[in-house]
Amino acid sequence: MAPPASIVIVGAGQGGAMAAAALRSSGYAGALVLVGREPHAPYERPPLSKAILRAVEAEAAAAIHPPAFYAGQDIRLISGMEALALDPARREIRLADGSVLAYDRCLLATGGQARELAALPRGTPNVHYVRTLDDARGLRACLRPGARIVVVGGGFLGLEIASTALDGGADTTIVESAPRLLPNALPAPFSDWLAARAAATGARLCLGTGIASIAWHADGRTPSALVLDSGEALPADAVVVAIGLQPEVGLARDAGLDIDPANGGIRVDAHCRSSDPHVLAIGDCASQHRDFLGRHARLESWQNANEQARVAAAAMLDAEPPLPPYPWFWTDQFGCNIQMLGMPAPGLVYACRGADSPESETPRLIWLGHRDGIPVHGVAVNAAADLRQLRGLFERGIRIDPAGFADAGTALKPWIKACQQAATPA
Repeated sequence: MAPPASIVIVGAGQGGAMAAAALRSSGYAGALVLVGREPHAPYERPPLSKAILRAVEAEAAAAIHPPAFYAGQDIRLISGMEALALDPARREIRLADGSVLAYDRCLLATGGQARELAALPRGTPNVHYVRTLDDARGLRACLRPGARIVVVGGGFLGLEIASTALDGGADTTIVESAPRLLPNALPAPFSDWLAARAAATGARLCLGTGIASIAWHADGRTPSALVLDSGEALPADAVVVAIGLQPEVGLARDAGLDIDPANGGIRVDAHCRSSDPHVLAIGDCASQHRDFLGRHARLESWQNANEQARVAAAAMLDAEPPLPPYPWFWTDQFGCNIQMLGMPAPGLVYACRGADSPESETPRLIWLGHRDGIPVHGVAVNAAADLRQLRGLFERGIRIDPAGFADAGTALKPWIKACQQAATPA
């Protein structure tokens, strides 16, 4: 089958930029257009809550590709342009400037927008949402020593921002409505450990509470404090709202593509194809069936954007897609690098290797969640190399000895080898 004459990628973030690169590296020589809403060339988002909040110099390092890459690869990059409409019948994308892009294949890598708190919408003075480079620049100016920063939301983004604010000397409080941090991503024991770690580094946590009201300065527009359900007022020089992501699916929905009612993402198959075979979707906006979860899900991660980019590129060229890797996530916060394999699921039993306290200067431990001895979910603190060694057990579904894993006196590499040998038929 002949390759498509033209491909248009809508969304110039991680997934879109990597898909364009994958198409060219696979030998695709047709017309290739990458359309981005932001005025910047594609950049990585993880540094927005960490390195870029600390220093302007980190911005250049966040670029996904060097500045000359797009011209050198004959990729037409259109920055600062909104895609207004997708017409599947005509196979066209209409842009905000009135121009129209024809396509044989269209890839939607539109990501999402930060969920807004109704009482503190985007644009409220001294209220910050961190989704874009410009958002991070605005917040960076507020993170000075002694500044009172209140972070609403104890998810990964909120915790990373709180950690960075503390590093800069700010007085930082985290408000989370759930009774513990990251209840959908971490086992309860590690969630409690992480909360203690955050407190040990200077953060104040207000868990299991909501915002009852907002106190305003005399101008009536700028919040001066957040009032909790308990009645306590938290003075704030700046409020950061980090309460999740709303997938950007307007183009797909208006074009009549299938939208997953459970998670709001564009429903795609194993090859990232939507209900229209000429339109694909990847990244934060895409809902794909996940065997390890037994359902469709959106995975908001750097790894997922990269992997789906490669799958979609192969699908658009009618090539065999790469096998999906075991899900992997990472975060840096409160002096710890935290790496995760898989996702939590009901009924898992966790074994912990290491017993470092949250107050340790450089704690090192791993929680391993298993079902009847089969590892499903792993969380490592400052132990990325160990978790990489364990990865094969997860991917092959090899039964383990939880007690042996938890025994820090047992060397990890021989233990892994013993598990593999036990799983090999004689």
